[in-house]
Amino acid sequence: MKLTDFVIKEAIVTDLDVATKDDAIKAMTASLRNAGTISEDDEESIVAHILKREELGSTGIGNGVAVPHTKHPTVDRLVATVALAKDGVDFASLDGEPVYILFLLVSPPDRPGDHLRGLENISRHLRNQNFCNFLRQASTQAEIWDLLEEADNDELG
Repeated sequence: MKLTDFVIKEAIVTDLDVATKDDAIKAMTASLRNAGTISEDDEESIVAHILKREELGSTGIGNGVAVPHTKHPTVDRLVATVALAKDGVDFASLDGEPVYILFLLVSPPDRPGDHLRGLENISRHLRNQNFCNFLRQASTQAEIWDLLEEADNDELG
């Protein structure tokens, strides 16, 4: 499974400018709606599911990265978006630092393998400091998409 298999290019947010974790999750979910990936009717419920998941423990995994995620019955396949927060977002991260790179995933409840593979794929790439550095410098959807394609092809070593 590649990042470009489930990240929705049109939903990528290059300038996430929010003050809170909740606002970040709402904005990223809205980007999926605006891209036509989730319906307006389901948006609020998906946000609620993600926030409920955050109550179990922050998905701010440290090193300026967060991966909020949930399973939701209204999606028929794994979908995700990427957002960059140039000024950082307080995500109650494990290391207490602000988050600058966010991946948000939503998957169908009956496809747990896809959910886990998506999270594993994202986590593996986010451990690559080159990938994170290049992502933080990107300023357009096209630049971010190119980085995802390079990561898929293991060109960022």
